[in-house]
Amino acid sequence: MRIAQVMAGAVNGGAELFYERMTGALARAGQEVLPIIRREEGRAARLAALGLEPAGFRFGSRLDFRTSPGINRALKAFQPDIAMAWMSRAAAHLPRGPWVNIGRLGGYYDLKYFRSCTYLVGNTHGIVSYIADAGFPSGRAFYLPNFVEDFAAARPASRAEFAIPEGAPLLLGLGRLHEVKGFDTLIRALAGLPEVYCVIAGEGPQRPQLEALVAELGLAARVRLPGWRRDTGALLKAADLFVSSSRHEPLGNMVLEAFSAATPVLAAAAEGPREVIRDGEDGVLVPVDDHVRLAAAARRLLGDGAGRAQLAAAGRQRFLNEFCEAAVTTLWLDLFRAVLR
Repeated sequence: MRIAQVMAGAVNGGAELFYERMTGALARAGQEVLPIIRREEGRAARLAALGLEPAGFRFGSRLDFRTSPGINRALKAFQPDIAMAWMSRAAAHLPRGPWVNIGRLGGYYDLKYFRSCTYLVGNTHGIVSYIADAGFPSGRAFYLPNFVEDFAAARPASRAEFAIPEGAPLLLGLGRLHEVKGFDTLIRALAGLPEVYCVIAGEGPQRPQLEALVAELGLAARVRLPGWRRDTGALLKAADLFVSSSRHEPLGNMVLEAFSAATPVLAAAAEGPREVIRDGEDGVLVPVDDHVRLAAAARRLLGDGAGRAQLAAAGRQRFLNEFCEAAVTTLWLDLFRAVLR
């Protein structure tokens, strides 16, 4: 098949990084792939390193009169069977043609941007239900999961780098330092967990508030905010528990990454984690925004090494069955073949 992958995102968030992984996976599966991206040197270089030749456009606002015609010319030259638009802005610029347009939603987006799409896919069943509830024909809305990198062979990060004693219990949070991620809840929970350390790897606008909260609660000796890190697997391997504290999380790629690394998961029951995690089987769920329940669950899990090992093994099996590259790529290609019949 000939597949065009259209992504307008400029940052390196979860959707953009999965776009790169999925685009590479389709190419490795023997498909002919054209990446169409917002002009960004880093993404273009990473895709080129996969043997692909990305086409770059501005993806501006309504006054951008060049991107849509440019994409149309690129698609006509490539002659795809499938053109997939990742998120709203890409879909808004996606022209109709003799190819099949598919819109990919990684969140609860306004469907008005996807008018050129014959089919829509969501990366959770909840998003697929939202698509149907919004009036899109349910027979043309499908679930296609994400996959994450396999961190089974990652070496644990050095605790000495973070001035954390060997053997001290360690919680890990990952993600943008934004109110929606609920890291303030995680920090408040830590106040009820003496002797426990916490690394929150990420960057964002809430850093000053989080630093102030750490100081207010007297936790500076046990909380680390190292900024963005690229060694996700190493951090997960070093942690006793991965904690997803998000108030809202359409999917939560970090949960899947923790499954991959066989790191036990404790999560607030936001939309995505609530769907993915089988509570008590491959992870533990607590109410959103409840630092008392979060601390109690962490205390129980940190005191139960055998229980953590069982959660980790079950999560690893979920990764292998549902969220590894081979399993997910097969599902994507099966859907593409079905809509081309």
